[in-house]
Amino acid sequence: MDSNATASALGLDFGTTNTVVALADGNGDTQLVEFAGDAATGGVFRSALCFWEEERAWQGIAHEAGPWAIDEYLQSPLDSRFVQSFKSVAASASFERAMIFNKPFRFEDMGRLFLQRLVTHAGGRLDTRPRRVIVGRPVEYAGARPDAALARQRYDLMLEAFGTEIYYVHEPLGAAHSYASRLTEPATILVADFGGGTTDFSIVRVAEPGSARRCVPLASSGIGIAGDRFDYRIVDKLVLPLLGKGGHYRSFGKLLEIPGGYFADFADWSRLALMRNRRTLDELRRLRRDAVDPVPVGRMIALIEHEQGFPLYDAVGRLKRALSSAEQAEFRFASDGVAICAEVRRGDFEQWIADDLRRIEAAMDAALARAAIAPGDIDRVFLTGGSSLIPAIRALFDRRFGAGRIATGGELTSIAHGLALIGEESDPAEWAA
Repeated sequence: MDSNATASALGLDFGTTNTVVALADGNGDTQLVEFAGDAATGGVFRSALCFWEEERAWQGIAHEAGPWAIDEYLQSPLDSRFVQSFKSVAASASFERAMIFNKPFRFEDMGRLFLQRLVTHAGGRLDTRPRRVIVGRPVEYAGARPDAALARQRYDLMLEAFGTEIYYVHEPLGAAHSYASRLTEPATILVADFGGGTTDFSIVRVAEPGSARRCVPLASSGIGIAGDRFDYRIVDKLVLPLLGKGGHYRSFGKLLEIPGGYFADFADWSRLALMRNRRTLDELRRLRRDAVDPVPVGRMIALIEHEQGFPLYDAVGRLKRALSSAEQAEFRFASDGVAICAEVRRGDFEQWIADDLRRIEAAMDAALARAAIAPGDIDRVFLTGGSSLIPAIRALFDRRFGAGRIATGGELTSIAHGLALIGEESDPAEWAA
């Protein structure tokens, strides 16, 4: 495919951690949109934003997205605001807006700004887009009480200038179409998509090549647990004890435990970036004043004030990836009075996420039950998403289905490819969620 002008459909995998775009050519072939420039990372565009004050910019605030957002942040961390994983709040009624440099940004505001920069960095390939856009959405949104209708409303506003004919499809169904293109015979497949905010499952019956309808969905399920939750477990065990978690403060003659909400926010990327505001910092300074041990709370304040969220979570990500290939790895982070150097065994990490894995397995069992299919009736299992590389996750599927039935590949790109393929079908609305 030489140009986006020949594309028949666009698949948009707007992920919690990364965003990927694929174009379909109308003949059953798809191609990733590669991003251009010094900071480009191929066809994967980081789902991140960086804001900084600039007089000539819209509302006096300039912005960047993707890997360019990371570059801007690293150049001037104290004068910028770095926002990552903002997809996690799409279905949250408690999130109304983020105050960035004293200006309100709703989810759809951030989403539109993000897509504008994504289009710009595509080097012209997305300036003219196909009429038909297939957008991935999780089976279950992230959050304690996710509101799917609210998320849909916000997505509609975010995407209103991106396409004219927009369909929403469950993300694992996109991955199922991508995997089905590899198969040469009928099969019943289970797709497990391990994203940054959610883990989603779909069971799909795949017909032989050339069939009028290649894929028939049987059941889906999902849960708001995935890569970001695993990061949370690492931060909870290695970092939060140094920031005051479990500590106490004095109030009206009583000794009270420091509220856990501060630590929950700090350990969540989607909320940590928003803690650098006057109200939160004033509350933390009062806590430090009244704390039995004020030093740990002071460390938290310093990390927030000096915008150290990105380097902290970068260290967490390096540890998680290292433990996918080694039995033991070093966690190292040092900044603003907080220095952590710890050897972490894979077994420790697996213990920290054990309850999360049990809940993920229960969500998978729910999909099997809805499809009225036993594990032995699944011919192939396709694992996708970055967290599918974690050995404990792979072991879960090996144990339930046998290693010979497990397939992987295109962990970051398969959903976008499959969404674009769905866009080629005569009526994508049949897949709409």
